[in-house]
Amino acid sequence: MFAAFLQYLFAGLTSGAIYALAGLGFAIIFNASHVINFAQGEFIMIGGMATTALVAAGTPLPLAIVLAILITMAVGMALEKFAVEPARGADVTAIIIITIGASIFLRGAAQVVWDKEFHSLPAFSGETPLDVAGATLTPQSLWVVGVSVAMIVLLWWFFNRTLFGKAMLATSYNRLAAQLAGVAVKKVLLASFALSAMLGAVGGIVMTPITFTNYEVGIMLGLKGFSAAVLGGLGNGMGAIVGGLIVGIAEALAAGYLSSAYKDAIAFVIILLVLFFMPNGLFGKRGSERV
Repeated sequence: MFAAFLQYLFAGLTSGAIYALAGLGFAIIFNASHVINFAQGEFIMIGGMATTALVAAGTPLPLAIVLAILITMAVGMALEKFAVEPARGADVTAIIIITIGASIFLRGAAQVVWDKEFHSLPAFSGETPLDVAGATLTPQSLWVVGVSVAMIVLLWWFFNRTLFGKAMLATSYNRLAAQLAGVAVKKVLLASFALSAMLGAVGGIVMTPITFTNYEVGIMLGLKGFSAAVLGGLGNGMGAIVGGLIVGIAEALAAGYLSSAYKDAIAFVIILLVLFFMPNGLFGKRGSERV
C-alpha cells in the first residue's frame, strides 16, 4: 500500500514540476503586464517539438536543447511585440482573446512546420528505474524535478541579484513609478515573455522523454499551469510553484485511487473550488484591490 502511494507521489511530483514551471510563466507575464497569457502551453509544445526535430535532423542533443530554447524565446518575444503590445490599451477580455488566438495560431503553425505525429526524445541518462521503498523512479523524473528546481533557483537569483531583474520586480509593483525612475518598461515586458517562453521550453524538453510531444500537447499543460497559478494566487511566484505541485500530486492520487478517467478533470475542479472559496488563491493578497 505504501509503495503504491509512493509511486503515485513520484508521478505527481514529476508532473507537478512541469505545472509549476508553466504556472511561473503565467505569474511572470501577469506581474509585468497584467496579461494572462493563454499561449503559455504552446511554449511548452514548441520547446519539445523543436528539440525532437533538431535531434532527428542530426543535431547533438545539448545543442538541440539550447537552440530549441532560443527559438521558443524568440516566439515569446514576437508574441509580445506583434500581438500584445499593439493592444496595450485594450481591456482585459480583448487581450485574453488575443492570447487564445495566438495559441491557436501557434498550434496551426506547428502542424505546418513539423507534423501531427507524436515525437519523443531519448532519456537523458538511461532508462534503468531506481527502486525506492518498493516504488520505481525513472532517472528522467529526477531530471524533471532537478531541472525545475534549478530553474526556480536561477529565477530567484535573477530577480533578487541582477539590476534588470530588480527592474522587472519594480515594474510589477508599480509600472508608472518604475517608468518615472528610468526603467525601460517596454524592455521589461519583452523580457517577461522571453523568460516565460524559456520556462515553457525547458518544461517541454525535460518531459518529452517521458510523455512524448505533439502539436496539441500544450493545450492541457497550459490549462493545468493556469490552474496552478490560480491556486497559488495569480502573480505569486512561490504560489505558482506550490500550486503546481498540489495539482500534480492531486491528479496522480485521483488517477491512482479513483480512476484515470478523472485525471485531467482534477485541475478544473481545483480552479472551480479556488474561485468559489479562495478567489485570491493560497498566497494571494486578501482584502486589497488594485486601483
